[in-house]
Amino acid sequence: MKTKELRECNDERLEELEKTLRRQIFEARIKNFTNQLDDTASIARARRELARVKTLRTERVLAAVPAESEGA
Repeated sequence: MKTKELRECNDERLEELEKTLRRQIFEARIKNFTNQLDDTASIARARRELARVKTLRTERVLAAVPAESEGA
């Protein structure tokens, strides 16, 4: 999923996507350890996608916080 598409998602969808990606990474790592994973690059792709989702969630949280700390 592209960053532009992720920005259009609501907070609940991003949270759901984060949980799904964490689970996918875990399962892929287990399969890789047991030599059942054919596409090892899928782990890196999922990690990058997870990073995008987490970055967007952090941006939204920081945008919601008032600028009170900037004056101090």
